[in-house]
Amino acid sequence: MNTLREAVEEYLSMRRHLGFKLHDAERGLLDFVTFMEQRQARVITQALALAWAQLPMHVQPAHWAKRLSFVRGFARHRSATDPRTEVPSPGLLPFQPKRAKPYLYSDEEIRKLLRAALDMPHRYRRGALLPWVYYCLFGLLCVSGLRLGEARNLKLRDVDLDAAVLTVRDAKFGRTRLVPLHRSTCEVLAEYTARRQRHWAGRSVSSYLFVSSWGNRLDAGQVHRAFYALSRQIGLRGEHDSHGPRLHDFRHRFATATLVNWYRCENDPERLLPVLSTYLGHVHIADTQWYLEGSPELMSEAMRRLESRWEDRS
Repeated sequence: MNTLREAVEEYLSMRRHLGFKLHDAERGLLDFVTFMEQRQARVITQALALAWAQLPMHVQPAHWAKRLSFVRGFARHRSATDPRTEVPSPGLLPFQPKRAKPYLYSDEEIRKLLRAALDMPHRYRRGALLPWVYYCLFGLLCVSGLRLGEARNLKLRDVDLDAAVLTVRDAKFGRTRLVPLHRSTCEVLAEYTARRQRHWAGRSVSSYLFVSSWGNRLDAGQVHRAFYALSRQIGLRGEHDSHGPRLHDFRHRFATATLVNWYRCENDPERLLPVLSTYLGHVHIADTQWYLEGSPELMSEAMRRLESRWEDRS
């Protein structure tokens, strides 16, 4: 029988072949194995799993629950080859995560954000392209429903402006999908790529579509800091607010706006929902349905259609 450390490596390899990335799970499980080795424990027990999960003292209960979930998944796998393994009960350290309430941007708020991005100051010639980088990145998130990581990972070869389509590679669960673009979006991206080529002419630059002032892929933290600064500038956030509208909310807005448009065009949203789900890169339609909650405009359109049906029957 292999050791726990070997078993963890096999488990992580198997899950990654299924498309899971498991960055946090890998760190957690390797730490758990070290914890077990220090105690010379060769068999996973519920008590040991619980003790390891609660090692960090001053953290939120969600952190304990997440750590225990890493061990629970691995223990299920391990129990197939070592029947002595105890799988931690699902009732241990119960925690129901609260998803952030989405913010649905207005058209005017998006226009202000994009104008502010184009007006971003820069000190040196190296940063002269950054206003256009953020203008196009934020605009693309608004009109495509892409995740930020998917947009950051786009390379020049993934943008086919003649066919008006993006190729999103290695997205969530390792999937690849094609994302059609509107003609107006293609025009803006064409202007950006032309500016990008002129700006980096004769200098080394990565093949990523959106690059920093040093020519490498934009850092996620850098993107968020720029977004927060612009949000405060246009009044989306207060000067000292630590919470507020997020970049991910562009995805919510895209999903909601798409469904509202279907209602107004008298299409069947229920029948078309799998199309939206595929476009967004969701594995399950239920994931898409959650994006559509909490929109007054959407509820108004649904009620209008319902009332119209009742009137037709009367």
